[in-house]
Amino acid sequence: MQESRFIKFSPEILLTTHEGVFSFCLWFIGLSYEVILSSRNTANEIVPFTAMLYIDGPFGSPFEESLNYEVSLCVAGGIGVTPFASVLNTLLDDWKPYKLRRLYFIWVCRDIQSFRWFADLLCVLYNKFWQENRPDYVNIQLYLSQTDGIQKIIGEKYQALNSRLFIGRPRWKLLFDEIAKCNRGKTVGVFCCGPNSISKTLHKLSNQNNSYGTRFEYNKESFS
Repeated sequence: MQESRFIKFSPEILLTTHEGVFSFCLWFIGLSYEVILSSRNTANEIVPFTAMLYIDGPFGSPFEESLNYEVSLCVAGGIGVTPFASVLNTLLDDWKPYKLRRLYFIWVCRDIQSFRWFADLLCVLYNKFWQENRPDYVNIQLYLSQTDGIQKIIGEKYQALNSRLFIGRPRWKLLFDEIAKCNRGKTVGVFCCGPNSISKTLHKLSNQNNSYGTRFEYNKESFS
């Protein structure tokens, strides 16, 4: 078996080789890791084994900084929503200790099923702030970029998200103008994880001046 010296992963991920000779399971439990290593013998039976394993990290995500702005714009493209999960869960647990008071969350996907990845989390977060009489705290906008017609996320509990579902791609310039107008004179943190085309557009718009005195600070994270 060849040595695997560098493995990049996210918590709760199973990694395997195409040959089926090496598997790597990792679960994040509190502040520790539970690791299961196994291989397959010639009879295709799973055989546990011991090995020297080096874990480099953990490292903080740039998106943690979104909690340190009074207003943040978080944009995800497809699977790029993954890094935002920790931020959303943090707000769900307790948003009051943080500086953030308004979050614009934009998620663009090609197909309707992709939204189910975090639909439950988004619904719970959305309902939480409505119950706390803070409906303006989180502004969720979901964009379905490729579709043959009007679609919805199936399930009664997803009604709140369906009302935030739009067909097509975001009109980024209008979005920035709206955010600038509603947050005059403030600094807005812009965070993006997605295709380079979206990232470049957001970066360009963040550097443009507006008539409302609103400043946009661009941040980016991408998967390698």
